[in-house]
Amino acid sequence: MSGAGAPKTDKIDGSGLKVVVIAGTWHDTISNGLIAGAERVLNEADAAYRVVRVPGSFELAIAAQAAFAGGADAVVALGVIIRGGTPHFEYVSAATTDGLTRVSLDAGKPVGFGVLTLDDEKQGLDRAGLEGSKEDKGAEAADAALRTALVVRELRG
Repeated sequence: MSGAGAPKTDKIDGSGLKVVVIAGTWHDTISNGLIAGAERVLNEADAAYRVVRVPGSFELAIAAQAAFAGGADAVVALGVIIRGGTPHFEYVSAATTDGLTRVSLDAGKPVGFGVLTLDDEKQGLDRAGLEGSKEDKGAEAADAALRTALVVRELRG
């Protein structure tokens, strides 16, 4: 985890954008930190948003698809997948990433990717935007979703 090379960004005007934050329920402390970071960015940008929870990261894609069908301009997908001793980690990580990519491309709308794929819980705590965390991946995912939604809006005229 370096965080090196992260862009310095100006305030975003997200007024008029409808965003859905979708978060898995696994690893509550980490996922709640991710949600708080996303909410902070969305509030600062004056974007309209709602938060919904799904059972786990695998379910993020279907909920994102429903959010876009319901009129969302962007989705912020937040999840926590921690490596275990079986191939389950690889399957869930790949399916989640591929599913969210497909939903974004099919909808022609951005998904801010805030799904943490981790070797252990400490890595998640370091990225969750909590007091003492080194990074705030929830905030970064919301920022990316908003900025991309604005670019897409501009490109479509």
